[in-house]
Formats: sequence, C-alpha cells, structure tokens
Amino acid sequence: MRALLSVHDKTGLLELARGLSELGWELVASGNTAKALDGAGVAHVLVADLTGFPEMLGGRVKTLHPRVHGGILADRSVPEHMADLAAHGIAPIDLVVSNLYPFETFPSIETIDIGGPAMVRAAAKNHAYVGVVTSPADYAAVLDELRDYGALSDETRRRLARTAFAHTARYDAAIVSWFDDDDPLPPSLHLTYERAEVCRYGENPHQHGARYRSGKGWWDGVVQHAGSALSYLNIFDADAAWRLVHELAEDAGEGVCAVIVKHANPCGAAVAADLAAAYARALDGDPVSAFGGIVALGGEVTDEVAERVAEGPQADVIVARSFTPGAVERLVARRKATRLLSAPAPERAVRQVRTLGTAALVQDPDDVVSGPGRWRVASARRPTEAEWKDLVLAWRLCARTTSNAIVVVAGGQAVGVGAGQQSRVVAAELAVGKAGARAAGAAGASDGFFPFPDGLEVLARAGVSAVVQPGGSVRDGEVVEAADAAGVAMVLTGERHFRH
Repeated sequence: MRALLSVHDKTGLLELARGLSELGWELVASGNTAKALDGAGVAHVLVADLTGFPEMLGGRVKTLHPRVHGGILADRSVPEHMADLAAHGIAPIDLVVSNLYPFETFPSIETIDIGGPAMVRAAAKNHAYVGVVTSPADYAAVLDELRDYGALSDETRRRLARTAFAHTARYDAAIVSWFDDDDPLPPSLHLTYERAEVCRYGENPHQHGARYRSGKGWWDGVVQHAGSALSYLNIFDADAAWRLVHELAEDAGEGVCAVIVKHANPCGAAVAADLAAAYARALDGDPVSAFGGIVALGGEVTDEVAERVAEGPQADVIVARSFTPGAVERLVARRKATRLLSAPAPERAVRQVRTLGTAALVQDPDDVVSGPGRWRVASARRPTEAEWKDLVLAWRLCARTTSNAIVVVAGGQAVGVGAGQQSRVVAAELAVGKAGARAAGAAGASDGFFPFPDGLEVLARAGVSAVVQPGGSVRDGEVVEAADAAGVAMVLTGERHFRH
C-alpha cells in the first residue's frame, strides 16, 4: 500500500506517517513534507525520485506528473487502466494526504495552490479505490480504521471525498472573492458555509434548520451557561437583539443599553446609567410583548441585574457580555430552560443574501450612516437637546424594525413600536397606542417618508413633540406645514431604512 503525503500544515503529520509506516505502508513525500519526515527519521520516497524529475519553478511544479496522477486516478476495475500502469511502470497510490497553501490567511498569487488541489480532486474522484485526507482532524480516525480493518471502508472513503471537494470548493471561492476586491455586487457569487450546529427544527416544527458559517463570527465565541439547546428562532432573534444593543451603544455615551426583541423586532429598548435600570425601562416599554422574548444586555450581568431580570417575564434567551456566578444561579433558579449566553461583540456583515427559490437578492448591509450632524431641521421649531437624544435613539430603533415602522421614544426609553404594517398611519396608531400618555413630549421616528400628513398628525395628536423621518415625498411641504401647525419639530435625514 502506498500513501502520498504533501501538506502545508504539518500538524499531526509525524504521528500519521509513523502510524502508516508501522502498518507497512510505503510513503511518498514532496518538498517540505519530505524534510519533516527526514528530520524525524521516517522512511519515505521523494516525489522527485518517483517521477524522475526534480521540483521546478521554485516548487510550482513537483507533483504534476503522470507517475503521480496515473497512480491516483487509475480505475482498478478497468483492465485498460491497469495495463497502462503496468506499461509505464506506475504503482497505484492508495491514500493521498494533502492540505493546501494558506490562501485564506495570506492571500496572494504565490499562495494559490495548483498541485495540491489537483491531487486532492483526483483522489476524491477516484474515492472508490483511493482515500483522501485534507484535515489533520481526520488523521486519528483514518489510522484507527486502518489498524482495525487493514483498509478504509467505502463509507469512509466517500465521506473523505466529500470533505475534500468541500475543501477545494471553499479554497476556490476564497480566491474568487480576492479577485472581486470588495466589490459588493460581483459578477458571480461563490458562497461556502460549513454547518456549525443543527437546530431541533426550523422556524416551524415541520422544517429542518441549522446554523452555518462562512467564517469565524460572534456566535463562535458564545458560551452558553444554562438553558435548553438554542432553536432556529432563538439564534435568529438573539442575533438581532445583540447587534442592536451594540448599535445603540454607539450613541449612548456613558449610558448602558438593554434591548428586548420579539420576532426580530424590538419591543423594548432603553439607555440608562446602570444595566438594572436599563433593563427595567426596556421592559416597561411593552411588558406584554416581552414575554418569551430575547433580552440583550450591554454589559456584565451582576447579581443585582439578575435579580431584576428574574422578576420580569419569561425570557427565552438572555445574552450579555458576561455573567457573575451568582447571576447565573439566580436566573437558573427562576427558569431552568432560559438560555444564558455570554458573547463577544458581533462582527459586521459583509453582504446580505436572501434566497428566492433558485434566485437570490444580494445587497450590502444597511448601516445607519447619517446622524444629527447631517440631518436637516425642516420645521420652524428646532428640537430641544433632550428631543435630539430621543430622536437619535428612535431613529436607530426604527431602522431595525420591520417596515412600515414607527417608533416613539421618551427620555431614552422606547415607549411605543408599530412594526410591519402595510399602512404607515396604522403603524403610527399602534406606536402611540402602546405609548399612551407617555407619548406627550416624546420623539417619534418613521423608517420611510410620510406620503401624506395623516401619519404625522396621528403622532402630533398623541402629544409627540419631535419627529425624525427621511423626507423625499412630493408632499414634504404639506407634512412640514402640518408639523408647524402642531408645534412639532421635524428633522429630515435623507436616508431611508426599510426592513423586510
């Protein structure tokens, strides 16, 4: 039996090579792999001795040869293939161990591997007879199977081949992305994701669901301290809540933020001097909707904070920067099923992809880039300092609420959210209905422009005293006149934030 070893990552190489040698395998090695075996005293044959040609072009050509690829690709059930090997004195290769140059870590022309992918794909194609190993994580299992049975099973070779093709697909996708040079809408899109965890089910029990990843992200740094396994919707909603907490922190100054999310929409959010107060104010925004929601807390959950959260309604997930041991104990005592997650800051998304059957819509992320310094006061009255602060918070929250969206904020606290309505007027009615008397003197935000004065008038009648909206309607003048008539300060951002 013959194995070809040609790896960039030498992790576990010597243990594998020694194990194969002990089983009587002949080893063939190339370049630096051969040097590593030399240094450890592991017997092997150089690829150059096998092919009769030295490595060329600074190592760019070493395994690209019929004596290598013929030995890998021969279909041993085809007599003509075996006759060709015999005629040219080529011995079959039964195992290929190869991992590629580190292009993803060090992208450059010189780290684009050619010989490695060719060998890996050849072995994977001929997996009926050849094993292919691309990850050191598989070395131990391969050795164990060879020791126990003398050969790899059909199932194992097929599994390894699938892993190999996924490996080269990801590698090629990384190279294509490098050529795209950060083009948000390249001519073609090559996405590779690996499964990180399987969910119990998808959005509904009859759907399959899992979390995949294209690279390391904040979810890979999450530590779950207690509670049931995360569901598909837990992950979806927790991601929305955790990202929103960090967005709000950008404008919070010395304050800390708390957010409660239900069905990916904020139903409560607040900024306060301490985390316990921030949570209490976020909950007060809409305590009914908070039941079964996601609580995101922008800081460490201390025993005091945990006591306050434990007094609140059931939360499916609580995510925070960290928890004290006492906080975990208090929260678990309240409800064992609640998932308690400590998490790092979320990474910024590169692009957003939404599938439509066999098609996909792709866009860059919807960043909130405008702020008061770029907004225009369109009304006769300018917002007060307190109103400005609430307008900024309302605008942030509105941008992360399903359209049509209206958000009402008072004193750093969301008091009314109208989400996902076909009519902007109805969204306004929902928001002020939840706010009640708290709408008096509050700030309102609209994710899109008011096409008519009626939506603005709903807010004004409820007592909202300042409103931020994108502007851009042909009736902007009428809307501003209605604001002036009601004594409402109106600010135009010039930036829309629809969310579907």
